[in-house]
Amino acid sequence: MLVTYLEASRDLCETDSILFGAALAVCRIIGAKVSTAGRATGQSSAIPAWRRRIEERIAKASALIGRLICFRSGNNRPRIVRTVRMAFTGTCQFVPARYNAKTKTERIDDLKQRIAAWGKRIRRYTERSTRFNQNRLFQSDQKRLYESLERPMVSGTGPAPNQADTVAFWRGLWSEPVNHSEGPWTEVVASQCAGITPMDPVIITPDDVAEAVLRAPNWKSPGLDGLHHYWLKGFMLWIFEARASNFPEAFAQFAQRSSGLVKE
Repeated sequence: MLVTYLEASRDLCETDSILFGAALAVCRIIGAKVSTAGRATGQSSAIPAWRRRIEERIAKASALIGRLICFRSGNNRPRIVRTVRMAFTGTCQFVPARYNAKTKTERIDDLKQRIAAWGKRIRRYTERSTRFNQNRLFQSDQKRLYESLERPMVSGTGPAPNQADTVAFWRGLWSEPVNHSEGPWTEVVASQCAGITPMDPVIITPDDVAEAVLRAPNWKSPGLDGLHHYWLKGFMLWIFEARASNFPEAFAQFAQRSSGLVKE
C-alpha cells in the first residue's frame, strides 16, 4: 500500500489517509482491536468514564421502571416478563402478574431512589470538579477565572442561522473586491521597510520531520488524522521524505488564505 500510493500523494490529507490505512491494515492482520470512532469528527469524548457508567445505570434503571409499570398494568408478554425477571435479579423474589402488586410498586420506588442517588452523585462530582478547576485557575490566572465567572451564559435554544444568509454574508466580505484608500502613513512604512532583507524561505527537510516524530511519545493523543506516532516510527524512513514534501505546499496555502489571496 505504501509503495503504491504514498509516493503519488500531493498533500498532507492524502498522506495521512494512506498512513492511517496502512496502520489499520496491520492491526487487522495481527488481529488487534481497533476503534476509529473519533476519526470522523476529530474530537474525543469529554465525558469522564465514571460519569458514563453512572448514566448507563440510570438509563437501564429507567427502562426497567417502564417495563415494571407495563407489567403491573397487566402486560404479560414474554419480552416484558423477561425484563421483569431482570428487575428482580438479586432481590430473592419474583412476583407473577396475578398477585402482590405491592412488591412491584416497592421495586419501582427502589429503582427511582437509585436513579435519584446516582443523579446526586453526578451533581456532587461535577460541583467538586468545578471547584477544583476554579481553585487551580485562581492560582495560575486570576483574571481568566474572574472573566469566566462574569461571562453570561449563552443559551443555544434560539433558532439556527440560515445557511444561505451566512454564506452570503461571508462571501460579501471575502469575494467582493474592495478599493481601500490608504493614508500617507503607508508610504512612510514602505520607505522604512525598504532596507529590510527578506527572510529566507523555510525549507523542511526529511530529517526535520524524522527528528520531530522520533522525539514525540509513541502513544500520545493523535490529532485529526487519528494516527499515533508509533506508526510513523515503525514505518520505513522514506515515509518521512514523502511527508516532508507536503509541507511547503501546505504552508503556502495557509499563507495565501491568511492574507486573503484565496477567495471562494
